[in-house]
Parts: sequence; C-alpha cells; structure tokens
Amino acid sequence: MDNIVLEYRDPLLGVILVVGLIFIISFITYSYGIYKERNARKDYRKLSLRFELGKLKEEDYVHLYKTYNLPFDSILLLASTFLHKGDYNKAISVYLTLLEHVNDRVKKEELLELLGTTYFKGGFLQRSKEIFLRILKFSPHNENALKYLLLINEKLKDFKKAKEITSSLEELNCDVSIDKIYLDSLVIINDSVLSFEKRTSLLYEIFKENKIIERVFVSFLIQYNKLFFWEHIKEFNCKKFIDIMWYLNFEDIDFEKVMENQFLTELFNAKGYLNNLLHSEDFDLDILILINKHEHKIKASLDFEFICSSCKHSHPVFDTRCPHCHSILTFDVKHRLTKSFFTMNQSLQ
Repeated sequence: MDNIVLEYRDPLLGVILVVGLIFIISFITYSYGIYKERNARKDYRKLSLRFELGKLKEEDYVHLYKTYNLPFDSILLLASTFLHKGDYNKAISVYLTLLEHVNDRVKKEELLELLGTTYFKGGFLQRSKEIFLRILKFSPHNENALKYLLLINEKLKDFKKAKEITSSLEELNCDVSIDKIYLDSLVIINDSVLSFEKRTSLLYEIFKENKIIERVFVSFLIQYNKLFFWEHIKEFNCKKFIDIMWYLNFEDIDFEKVMENQFLTELFNAKGYLNNLLHSEDFDLDILILINKHEHKIKASLDFEFICSSCKHSHPVFDTRCPHCHSILTFDVKHRLTKSFFTMNQSLQ
C-alpha cells in the first residue's frame, strides 16, 4: 500500500499528468477555434452573398461591426450604397440600428450627421432638423449641422430663423455674406404686412448694392410690380434671365421699352411678337428670326438649361440654390434651339 502511495506521489507522474491535461485543454480549445472559424467563415460568406444581392438586413450591419470588427468607415461605406440607389428609407433604417450599438461619441456624431443628411435628401425636413439640433446640443460648433439647419429653415420658409443661423456660421469664420443678402430679400418678399410698393422699394435698395439678387428681384417685379420693372428695364441685364423674358405673356410686355433694348428686340423678334429685324447677333435667335420670316414656318423654340458656376452641374429648371452643391444664386442660363411644344402666347409664369 505504501509503495502505491509513493508511486502516485512520484514527481515524474505529476509532470506527465500536467502535460497531458495541458494537451487535452489545448486540443479542445484548438478544435473549438477551428469549429468557430469555420462557422464564422460560413456566416461571413452568407453575409457577403446577401450584400452582393443587395439583401443585407439592418442587423447584418451591426453583426459585421460587432462580430467581425469590420472598420466603422467600411460599415458606413456599405450602408451608403442605399443612398446611391436612392433607397433613403433603407439607409435611414441602417443608421438608426447602428446608433443603438455605437457608444463612441465621434462615431455617434458621424452617424447622426449621415442620418440628418439622409432625412434631408429624402425630404423628411422636420426629422432632419431634429437630428441636427440634437447634434448641436453636444457639439455646438458643428459647421455641417449649422449649414444644413440653414437650408432646412430656408426650405421650410422660416427665413428669419435661417438668418439667425448665419450669425453662428460667421462666428466659425464661414463666408455667408451672399446667404445674408439673399435671406434679407426673402424676408422682405414674404412679409405680407408690407405693401408691394414698400417691398419693391426695400428690394430695390438691396439690388442697387448687390446685383446678385437680380433674378430674385426681377421675378418678384414681374409677378407683383410689372410697371416698376419696365420703368427700370435699363438697369437689368436681361440676358441673365432670358428664360423669364422668353416665357412672358404678350400682354405683360411693354413694347415701347422693348424697342429701346437691342437684346429684347432681337428676343421678341425670335419669339414672333415683333417683326422689325432681319438678323440677330445671337445664332439661335437669328435662326428663329429667319424661320419666322419663312412661308412654311417650322415649329421651333428655345430650350433652357441652368449650369451651376460652382460645381458645373447642369439642371433643367432654375433654383436659387444648386441641388447638388447648395451654392446660392450660382446658376447661369444657357439656351439652345429645340422643337416647339408651346403655342406662341403660352407662358410658364
């Protein structure tokens, strides 16, 4: 019996037992690791296939972020594919789901910005506004959030609030001088308490110092104060808003004033409202004048496109802000000959 006890207490046996135990534990751990890796690869291949087919669910993005430790920027890049496809609702769902699992302040702010801009692009202006206000609570100097709040308030026609935001942007050394001039003009135009004459007077004072609001001012005058417009026609560069003049109703035109303006005389000869010129310096207008004098008239007209001088993108309709880069009053109008689909006296005003 004593011999058995001695053999059990033999140090060599203890070493063998420890080594054996380590081997068994290592083998089990290694086998479990291989099993886990195989399942992970299988799961990842499924996710990759779903991504290729465009069938990733919101929770899949969280899974990629938490389980596979995929870089946060890569996760956002994957989610941005919905934006490129125009599927704003899906992108919003992904961002909202990720927000529940992201604790890092910087990452959360980035996610909120993406969520706010996606709401904005999708037309959910009030929700977008709420998100950017939330960002400003913990990051009051977030320039991007302030700029989007300015745009949102402008679209919601809260021009006074938009004007207040320009003060905050100025403190961040942002150049918002044009925005302030434009918003001042909109505040006046939309002030229903003021008479049309008073609004005209105030806008005229701004226009004399800042020609950049020319088109905004002209659009207001043609709608509410045509008499003032024709009386001051010499102060305007009509080539910059040729599309507005082209679509004017015949009865809204003061032809005595037109005859004093060479460009307008050529334009309305091309339109067919006048017939006292043989040629124009503008090629397209010249062709239309010649067509109007032909016995068998071809239905032709002018078509217009608007090119942003800031980002160079082309747009079919005019907007005070470029939909692409949000630059203000940067559209240049270009015209070209096209087949006519309108009757002579039809107007788009």
